[in-house]
Amino acid sequence: MKIKEVISILESWAPRSYAEDFDNTGLLVGDENTSVTGVLVTLDTLEAVVDEAISTDCNLIVSFHPIIFSGLKKITGATYVERVVQKAIKHDIAIYAIHTALDNAWEGVNAKICAQLGLTNRMVLIPQSGTIKKLRTFVPLSAADKVRSALFTAGAGAIGNYEHCSFNVAGKGSFKGNEASNPTLGTKGELHFEEEIQIGVTFQKHLESNVLQALKAVHPYEEVAYEITTLENTNQHIGMGMVGELEQGLSEKDFLNHLKSKMKTEGIRHSAFLGHTIHKVAVLGGSGSFAIDAAKRLGADAFVSADFKYHDFFKAEGAILLADIGHYESEQFTKELLVSFLNKKISNFAIVLSKINTNPISYY
Repeated sequence: MKIKEVISILESWAPRSYAEDFDNTGLLVGDENTSVTGVLVTLDTLEAVVDEAISTDCNLIVSFHPIIFSGLKKITGATYVERVVQKAIKHDIAIYAIHTALDNAWEGVNAKICAQLGLTNRMVLIPQSGTIKKLRTFVPLSAADKVRSALFTAGAGAIGNYEHCSFNVAGKGSFKGNEASNPTLGTKGELHFEEEIQIGVTFQKHLESNVLQALKAVHPYEEVAYEITTLENTNQHIGMGMVGELEQGLSEKDFLNHLKSKMKTEGIRHSAFLGHTIHKVAVLGGSGSFAIDAAKRLGADAFVSADFKYHDFFKAEGAILLADIGHYESEQFTKELLVSFLNKKISNFAIVLSKINTNPISYY
């Protein structure tokens, strides 16, 4: 299996098109056409992790965080980032980063936090905009079933818990081919009218290439007429953070104890207690202060994230319990999530869970 095949598997789960604009996801070091000897999964790619990859015969590191975040102007070994890149290149080890693509995935980072905390009835906290597209195409009656079936197979027509969704309108199309044309129906140079079906389907934006390829492969016309528009509809399964419910409400102190135990954190910074029962909980792995208002709007009793600054805690405003459990702590189970996924998809070489604790923060 080539590196590009592993990447294809990862991106079928967490497409790069859903990563945030500021991010640097994808293959950061290495050649995608290299054959894979093993995959090492880590939260961060540090020198010790590259050494671990060497010792375990893994020539592909799948890292949650990107080791190269902004551009490198030189690689002299002066910084830890440069040293990692140097060592990876020297030993022919590729590095792939998934980061916010997995943050935004329905079964990604925040779903794992929900599972750790026992949250059910989950929904996306901040849905990503512009992720749903609509295709309208015009097909002769005799080919409508074949075209619809191909579009559904390519992933179009899925809305929430429903599949094979389409809207179909009968009408009459007209066309006149020039001398260079080769019309399937009618005669070139003559105006032709044909009974057609207008088929409308929605699809997620990362599927656009597949959907168009399927359409053109089975559509009978020489020139396929279609329209694609981006919708403002809220996507139920793509976006930052999640909101879920505890099976049984907890007092604020009991909730923090539950949080401390399940997320294996040595300390929690939190806003003032309000005397509320905690039932509805919002979560967001990593730096999540930007989502405080969204958690409040959705009526969460508590918001669990990391990297809150001093003034962020004032945003609780007597309406929500804010809990900062630490950046590493909020994302630490992502490694297991990635290993579990890859083990289900790949069996011809080892998927290794890194044993290196890459948390840069210590507690005294």
